[in-house]
Amino acid sequence: MIKKTFLTLLAMTVVSFSTQAQSPAPSPSLEQRISDVEAYVNNSARGADATNPQAGSNISGPGPGHNAWLMTSALLVLFMTLPGLALFYGGLVRQKNVLSVLAQCLGIAGLVTILWWAVGYSLVFASGCPFFGSARFAFLRGVTSAPNTNYSYWVSHNVFATYQLMFAIITPALIIGSVAERMKFSAVMAIIALWMFLVYFPLAHMVWGIDGMMNGVWNANAKIRAIDFAGGTVVHMSSGWSALLLCLFLGPRLGFRKEIMAPHSMVLCMVGTGMLWVGWYGFNAGSALGADAIAANAFMSTTLATAIASFTWAMLEWMLRSKPSVLGFCSGAVGGLVVITPACGFVDANGAVIIGVLAGAVPFFACTKLKSWFHYDDALDTFGVHAVGGTLGAFLTGLLATATVNSNLAGPAASQNGLAKIVGHTLWLEQLKAIAITIALALIGTSVIALVVRATLGLRITPEIERQGLDINLHGEEGYIVSG
Repeated sequence: MIKKTFLTLLAMTVVSFSTQAQSPAPSPSLEQRISDVEAYVNNSARGADATNPQAGSNISGPGPGHNAWLMTSALLVLFMTLPGLALFYGGLVRQKNVLSVLAQCLGIAGLVTILWWAVGYSLVFASGCPFFGSARFAFLRGVTSAPNTNYSYWVSHNVFATYQLMFAIITPALIIGSVAERMKFSAVMAIIALWMFLVYFPLAHMVWGIDGMMNGVWNANAKIRAIDFAGGTVVHMSSGWSALLLCLFLGPRLGFRKEIMAPHSMVLCMVGTGMLWVGWYGFNAGSALGADAIAANAFMSTTLATAIASFTWAMLEWMLRSKPSVLGFCSGAVGGLVVITPACGFVDANGAVIIGVLAGAVPFFACTKLKSWFHYDDALDTFGVHAVGGTLGAFLTGLLATATVNSNLAGPAASQNGLAKIVGHTLWLEQLKAIAITIALALIGTSVIALVVRATLGLRITPEIERQGLDINLHGEEGYIVSG
């Protein structure tokens, strides 16, 4: 009898626990559901779980509109590299080397994607220390369609990771402009692989990582309260300063300053410029990580600065050289895109106009005067446009940023680490600190890499190959075959 009673009680207990485990979570209230909708429209933190943690959200996954915009932006940023940058650089080199530039862009896209999948994304965007992330997301483990709320409340984690991959692809591809027409393909691939680990991954984490030491907007414990909306330091300064060092290591092309080395196709250059300009909207406006008011402002400021810089560069040519060239319009447009990049989500229309004028003037003098003074062979002006332009943009961001167009500059993290108090006042000092660290990391890291690769693989092609062209010798193809 006792045994039977015990078994009955045990069965009732099991059924009771089973029933409790299977009971559905309470439905969100109408107030919670409205809170979620408001958060989605404003691209802000979800609100449902705050009022009743037991109730699940009816839209607990990503927000379709913001997700769609970031997927579109990822395509636009890839479009910047393939085919935009490839055609822009390809048109600027001589005919015998056009395919070498295209091959390097394609090779970098594949190589960086492998590194990003294996560990790169994790080293940049996983939490870790102020200088680099961790192995938490290695091999994209745990990177699902659910949002990673450290970076976006409404965009899928895998979409965010893919979008950031496109930045990682185009950044080292910019470097090849300075060493075009004279570097081994094997050396390019080896340098880029090492450069990603020594320069790009740690710098991107410091600036954009949730616990990065220079993430002034989102890291309440940031030691340097700097801001960089879409990559002035991470993309343009890092690649541009590294490019200068590599072209010095490599030496000038055969016949430099003795032979005419004019672009073989300004048509391709113009087409590539247009593709870069179009793709850059994904680069800049996409960095808002949602189709919101900040993205709209970045869209407008990018347009203003780019168009004005293009016009300014060409007008300076007209005044000083008597002719406004297509190359001048193209170079000015790219300069405007570069300089506005770190500021696009932080400045208003008037700030964008100021940036546009300076972006057309300062890189113009860097590309025309500095090269003639110091005689370095930066083949496609990567240093003059990206290093000088990126540095200028990072500094101007500190002068012109305003919380009126981006409330995150006065948000909780910005208030806690003191960023909110220095916007409009002494933010430029924090920007100078970030600039100094970026230049030091790029130059030191690239020096080590160049020395290692030069001692192992060698950097430069033979004089015979350089005279004949890289296309036929390194890739077994020709860019143009004219039949008899």
